[in-house]
Amino acid sequence: MRVVVDGLDRASGVDRQGLFSRCARVAQLTLVGATLLIGGATSQAQTQTLAALPDASAAIERGGTAKPVSAWTDFCQRYAAECAVDTSEPAVITLTPALMKTLVAVNRRVNARIKPLTDQVHWGVVDRWDFPDDGYGDCEDYQLLKRRMLVERGLPRRALRMTVVIDEIGEGHAVLMVRTDRGDYILDNKTNAILAWQRTGYTYVKREGQDSLAWVSLNGVASPVTTANR
Repeated sequence: MRVVVDGLDRASGVDRQGLFSRCARVAQLTLVGATLLIGGATSQAQTQTLAALPDASAAIERGGTAKPVSAWTDFCQRYAAECAVDTSEPAVITLTPALMKTLVAVNRRVNARIKPLTDQVHWGVVDRWDFPDDGYGDCEDYQLLKRRMLVERGLPRRALRMTVVIDEIGEGHAVLMVRTDRGDYILDNKTNAILAWQRTGYTYVKREGQDSLAWVSLNGVASPVTTANR
């Protein structure tokens, strides 16, 4: 995949070329060296019980509007219902032991089931967001499938937000943010642990909005002016 992290808005003055991500390559690195991620994530994945609740944390701060990743716009043209915002749904859900059990199970199942593959090899294009129904995909494809499975299990899509970050090696990466009354938690194809956003080691750039189709910037972080080389 190539995640293009665009300028957060026209007023930001940030180079609109943004960051070209190849997170499928990162996913491949996960298979041979998952310890690159974050200190303690592996051990937490091993010890995190299905019924345990993490310590409460603060929700991530949101800023102004942000331009969606271009491949997201294309995805929405093909799967309009996946991108629609139903404001009658809750934007924040109660984190219970049963919900944590569901999140852990879905995260682990998809991470084990899908094999990493770049969009260029998979689809013949540089960047495409889609469901990995054939068993192959890159980071955003993992998260789209997780969200679909969670919605099928009764969770409101409005509380499950696709999110763009800069990862631990400085590349663009897509994760799924679950917005709860105990803070915002992350489902990621690079670890089976469900982590509070502050504990991932990532820099948060933007995510889907919860009130409209527009995306929102996060935590006052501007898009980097770099090109990933991995």
